[in-house]
Amino acid sequence: MPNLTTFLTFYAAVLAIQLTPGPDMILVIGRGIGQGRRIALLSAVGMTLLAGIVQLSMLVLGIASLLAASPLAFEILRWAGAAYLIWLGLKLLVESGRRPDRAGPAVLVSMSDGAALREGAINNLTNPKSLVFLFAFLPQFVDPANGWPVAVQLLLLGAVAKLTNFVILTTVALGAGTFGGWLARRPGLIAWQKRFAGIVMIGLGLRLAIGGDARPVR
Repeated sequence: MPNLTTFLTFYAAVLAIQLTPGPDMILVIGRGIGQGRRIALLSAVGMTLLAGIVQLSMLVLGIASLLAASPLAFEILRWAGAAYLIWLGLKLLVESGRRPDRAGPAVLVSMSDGAALREGAINNLTNPKSLVFLFAFLPQFVDPANGWPVAVQLLLLGAVAKLTNFVILTTVALGAGTFGGWLARRPGLIAWQKRFAGIVMIGLGLRLAIGGDARPVR
């Protein structure tokens, strides 16, 4: 592992990057308001734990080097992520235009637990900000001369980053889900929950496609 000073520098950078609103955080907020706390939490689990298993495996196995050396692969990944976000947003907007069932009480838009996990994982796996952090930034803190195998150092630093992001996103999910629950008790606002989540996703997708990065402008 890096020495304490290096590790604290790494962790400060992790916090600075992950506390900056990006596609993962904004999608969790949209899910919390649009579909409720449970779906927001599951989306956060998909973004951090499920996606982390794939990304850390890629990192340790060296596939990251291939992506870094191939601008075309990076562009394909970026466009795939943008298209997926836009598709999710359009789907929610279409659903928001349907007439509600007046025979029963209004409820939040439902989706399966598996879909929430899957969509959260795909959102993170196709997010260039996440890939650049893990595959370009994180390896700078690895020291091959400190006696620890490089693969172990990559795995531990990556796990620290993913677990930190898990804590941040689940906290955001709980807050957004509470607000979503408050809105759910107001039947006239159900359609606006769907529209909010849909517009957020479409906006992120367009920003990613046009600007090449979903981070907010500073």
